[in-house]
Amino acid sequence: MTLIEAKGKLIKRSRVLALATVAGLLLVLLVSSEMSNAQVTKGKERPLTTKQWMQAVHKVHCGAIKEGLEAGPSDDDAWAKIALHAAMMNESSYVLMADGRCPDGDWAGACKQLGEGSAGVLSAVENKDAEAGLAAFGAMTKSCGACHSVHKK
Repeated sequence: MTLIEAKGKLIKRSRVLALATVAGLLLVLLVSSEMSNAQVTKGKERPLTTKQWMQAVHKVHCGAIKEGLEAGPSDDDAWAKIALHAAMMNESSYVLMADGRCPDGDWAGACKQLGEGSAGVLSAVENKDAEAGLAAFGAMTKSCGACHSVHKK
């Protein structure tokens, strides 16, 4: 085999190896994309879907916080109910990060914002300040849009 033939074979092998590497990377990207989608719709181990969590927790507790604050809580009982709903939303910021459910930084950032906003609602409730509670509620619900704009299709 001449030097030119050896170089030709080496170039062909390099091209085949490069194509195999690219194909492998594309396969990895495809599989991780599917895994990310699975994480968005459901955790890794537990059966609860993200959609079920949103309907059972977010829809119920967000609605109750908004309704309670807009009505202007009139007694300690009303404030306690708002605190309960805000605490559930705060806990949700942790649940949505658990069980391998978090697929990316957008999700993680939205969960952080949800936690901070709901903590703000709780702080306003402690001070019995409905106006501050509504402002914190607005910040809290921005987390919903931040996540949904990327993950809800």
